[in-house]
Amino acid sequence: MVERSAPVGVMDSGVGGLSVLAEIQRLLPNESLLYVADCGHVPYGEKSPDYIRQRCRRIAEFFQAQGAKAMVLACNTATVAAVADLRELYPHWPLVGMEPAVKPAAAATRSGVVGVLATTGTLQSAKFAALLDRFATDVQVITQPCPGLVERIETGDLTSPQLRQLLLGYVQPLLAAGCDTLILGCTHYPFLRQLLTEMVPADVAIIDTGAAVARQLQRLLAAQALLADGPSREASFWSSGDPLALKRVLPVLWQPSDRVECFTL
Repeated sequence: MVERSAPVGVMDSGVGGLSVLAEIQRLLPNESLLYVADCGHVPYGEKSPDYIRQRCRRIAEFFQAQGAKAMVLACNTATVAAVADLRELYPHWPLVGMEPAVKPAAAATRSGVVGVLATTGTLQSAKFAALLDRFATDVQVITQPCPGLVERIETGDLTSPQLRQLLLGYVQPLLAAGCDTLILGCTHYPFLRQLLTEMVPADVAIIDTGAAVARQLQRLLAAQALLADGPSREASFWSSGDPLALKRVLPVLWQPSDRVECFTL
């Protein structure tokens, strides 16, 4: 029998999922959290769906071994490639994935033009195409792949002139096309929200789905009477890359932690 106090496992190709982890902690402060950053294989956006599925299976097996009561794929690209596969493998395990916020963006736009900043893998997926077919038939959606952003955020770079120039090059065409709503279609990108607000007019809405994912996790845990009643344990972290690199970036993107280990699967 699964205990309410069992942890929740959260994974991403790297550190982007920390933006989702923060939303989960904000909404569900009693939950104990495990986080795997698959930094040895980042970015997922340029890798094949089969490769990403294999990585997600290994991380799911690890979370199962850790006794996790639920798993969050805090990565749009991983969700596209692997969430259906994992739900088939673990039909009774609460699994939460990500998807770009096409529906709320379509409802929010006044100009009828929505911009999407995302990885190539997300934008080329059938899942993203299905979202557009379902929710965006009455609006114009302009997509912008953003190579290089994930790699810079992985190092904790949120403000450098090089990052600013890279991001501006992706945002300017969307603004020139009349976008009044921007979707952050990668969990790394919310860490650039402050920089984005300096680049876009004040009336441009910037939308991501981290808070919605936290609410979905809350619903799934409540449905199985698995919501923790506290107190939570300190979050634990693993990296398939250099754990010291993750430890260095945590104070920038999360908070300092000594609970960082190497993920070797």
